[in-house]
Amino acid sequence: MFRLGRALALVSLVVLHGPRLSAQTTTLTVLRFGALVDSTGRTIADAVVLVEGDSIVSVGSWPMAVPGSAPTIDLRPYTAIPGLIDVHTHMTYWRDKLKAPRGPSPRSRDSVLAGAAENARRTLETGVTTVRDLGGGNGYDLALRDAINRGAIVGPRMFVAGQGLSRRPGETTRIDIPAEVRKRVDAGADWIKLYGSTGTYQNVTSVQTFSDDEMRLAVQAAHDFGKRIAIHSYGPAGARGALLAGAESIEHPAGVDDSLLSEWARRGTFYVPTVDHNRFYAENAPLLGYTAPQVAQLDSFRLLNLETVRRAHQAGVRIAMGSDAVYWMFGENTRELGWFVQAGMTPAEALATATTNAAALLGLAHKLGRVAPGCYADIVAVEGDPLRDINAVIKGIRWVMRNGTVVVDRRGG
Repeated sequence: MFRLGRALALVSLVVLHGPRLSAQTTTLTVLRFGALVDSTGRTIADAVVLVEGDSIVSVGSWPMAVPGSAPTIDLRPYTAIPGLIDVHTHMTYWRDKLKAPRGPSPRSRDSVLAGAAENARRTLETGVTTVRDLGGGNGYDLALRDAINRGAIVGPRMFVAGQGLSRRPGETTRIDIPAEVRKRVDAGADWIKLYGSTGTYQNVTSVQTFSDDEMRLAVQAAHDFGKRIAIHSYGPAGARGALLAGAESIEHPAGVDDSLLSEWARRGTFYVPTVDHNRFYAENAPLLGYTAPQVAQLDSFRLLNLETVRRAHQAGVRIAMGSDAVYWMFGENTRELGWFVQAGMTPAEALATATTNAAALLGLAHKLGRVAPGCYADIVAVEGDPLRDINAVIKGIRWVMRNGTVVVDRRGG
């Protein structure tokens, strides 16, 4: 039911008014929207999208040639946007908020996948139809991806990294980085993840843990195997090493100076800020067992991160939306977009971080991140105008199609 695809392109609406389609075509579905918008600010009023199987066939305005026998889904009270992409999740990190949030995570494969299936469902409800999952132990993320691909679980399209390469600060034990990269590739990872600094959960330290040379070695090994690599770095030192090493994206860096941001923009490397995950940890501190001083540090880091986003955007750095969702944060994936607008982006620019920019980072711009012929039929209907108010995307999801199948329908409440 769900097939994985690989490709890439810029978000733009392609309007086709081609020859009349045969009335004998029976696999087509006609979607009608009040409007269809993209991240450039272009709008098609009274939009019509023709879907066949898992792909978009054509896009235009009513009236346009459609087969009389094709079923129509009337979504005219809503505005269509492309299926959204969250480029930093941890789908297999599940905990029950009500029962035992401080207790141990589920351990068995079945219990992990059952919890992850709930995370997958909540993610779809935010309009996110594709994720890049950057860390899952014991092969659980690969198993979840494969279960979604074969239709056993309904969830977003997943690109996974398996277990990230990591070491403790000050550790001097030699790691055979190419061999470790190969292990992940052989296991089926789509991406490579390297933890280039400390910092996670309540810990906002940024001690670099892999040297610049080791980062270069990891990037080279990933590229030798035809894989892209994301490097985690909470601070400027690790971010600089990751940038110069040639990573495709750098996750979480805050406090980066303007000179490095200029180089960042020149290289075209993607910045994935994950501002909102520190908000999640701070707001849920009592459930997670975090202390008041730790909450203060989380809040301080979030403000530093937000300021870095503002300067990065002004410098022309390419930014992609990543939630860094764990536990019960799934269902809040797109709150990151609100921080981007607060940092100075227009709603259209914020939308681009979760559509065209994210698709470009994945190397799939001609298949994801836009509503256009040849793209996967990942389409979201929102209530409101997402080009005027980003909350139409964050809070207004009413209907979601993923790969030509309706997976969320909340029309009429």
